[in-house]
Parts: sequence; structure tokens; C-alpha cells
Amino acid sequence: MSLKLIEKHRSFGGEHCKYSHYSEVLQCDMIFSIYLPSNKEMKKIPLIWWLSGLTCTDDNFSQKSGFQRYAEKYQVAVVIPDTSPRGENVADDKAWDLGQGAGFYLNATQEPWAKHYKMYTYLVDELTAIATTLVPNFSGEESIMGHSMGGHGALVIGMKNPTRFKAISAFSPILSPSQVPWGIKAFSSYLGEDKNSWKEWDASELVKETSVPPILIMQGTQDEFYPEQLKETIFLNNAKENNQEVNYQKVEGYDHSYFTIASFIEDHIKFHKNYLNKY
Repeated sequence: MSLKLIEKHRSFGGEHCKYSHYSEVLQCDMIFSIYLPSNKEMKKIPLIWWLSGLTCTDDNFSQKSGFQRYAEKYQVAVVIPDTSPRGENVADDKAWDLGQGAGFYLNATQEPWAKHYKMYTYLVDELTAIATTLVPNFSGEESIMGHSMGGHGALVIGMKNPTRFKAISAFSPILSPSQVPWGIKAFSSYLGEDKNSWKEWDASELVKETSVPPILIMQGTQDEFYPEQLKETIFLNNAKENNQEVNYQKVEGYDHSYFTIASFIEDHIKFHKNYLNKY
């Protein structure tokens, strides 16, 4: 394995580390960050995945959310992948909402994207095999959360793997990508024009399935992308019809930024901890 530690920072008693490695799945070099709590009592430590939104890298959440204080408080590890494959030989687009920085956490089937844009498999298989070995005394239990495009990713990955992820949460997620401009553009490019192929990557379709993990969603009322890109009605109606456990919260006056995430990240980590181990 080509894993290389490129940064390490002490933070609230734990360690925030940044690594690089070569991804066989994505066929390019990748970077991710992981926070490891102090674990002074040598308890079992669960792992929470954070998936970021359009244009982000692992640095946005690492440096703006203040999550480390609460990851240490609740003794959870947090892994933060990048949002897409990257590099000179990786397909890209001039637009900010397609290509590098906009992988949408799916497996692309269309050219020129199919060679590199397999973020779903990268996260669920390859990066998992790396990240879980970095958590000392790992409990074997995981949950997943994210923001915007990453909220979409967290919901899709969590619902596609309901026995693996104990809970899912999201800030301002793209809930019905097949019905909104961001998702239609990405799905048309990465998956092609057959809309039946979009369903397996659409949270509003996946929530119809049985036994999805508990879900917490927060949406700011002053979010500049709401409701056009982030409308909730289809998802919530499908969840209700199928008796799924979804806690959808409107937070008055909050927007799409990391100011919102920093304001409520403790609530999300507490939510996850309630469904993770009790050691």
C-alpha cells in the first residue's frame, strides 16, 4: 500500500491526520483526512464518515466545522475523503458542478468519466480497508454523514448498505437528484440518459426500500440553494409511505455554509453516537 502521512495536528487531545495514497479503483493519487480521539480509557472506537459537498476537499470540513472538539468529547473517529478523483489525467469539466470536485459518490458508466469516477466503490471498499486499520481499537461500527452533494452521498451509501451503517445524517442534502438541476446534470453526464439507471443513486428512490438506518436531516431556511436544488417533498413523502425513520428539521435563518455546519455538528455527532457502540 502506498499510504503516506503528509500532515498531523494535535486537536482537542486527539490527532487530526492527512494521508495520501494511490487508489487502484480511481487510478489516481487521492488524499483523505482522519481524526482519531485520544481514547485515554482504551475503549472501543466507532468510525463516522463525513462526505463533503461540491468543490470541496477534505480540508473544508477539517478546518471550518470545529468537529474535532465533539469527536473527542464523544470518542469517535471521523474520516473525511475527497469529493472526486483528481489529477492531470482525470477527466474534468470547466463547470464547478461537474468533474473534479463533483464526483457525486456514484460509479460512472459513461465516457470520459467511467475510468476514474467510481467514488462509491472507492469509499465502500478501498478507502474503508485503509481507514478502518488506522483507528486504534476500532469497534467495527460505522455511521455516515455529509453536506449538500455529500448529504446525497451519505444517504445513498448508507441506504445501500443498511446493515453496515448504523445511522445517517445530512446537512442540506440533495434529496431528489433526478428531479433537480445539479443532479440531472451530473447523472446525465456520469450515467447517461437512461433515467432508470439513475434510480439506484437517488435517495428518494432508495428510501422506498425496507429497513434503512435512522436518518437525521437539517435544512436551513435561508439556504440559497433551497428549495430549487434541495427540495424535500418527494423524499419525505416516500419515506412516510414506507414507514422509514426520518427526522427532518428546518433550522430558521441558517444558510448553506459551514457556519451552519459548525452550529449543529455536535447535534449530528450525538445522534450518531446514540446508534453506535455503548462501550
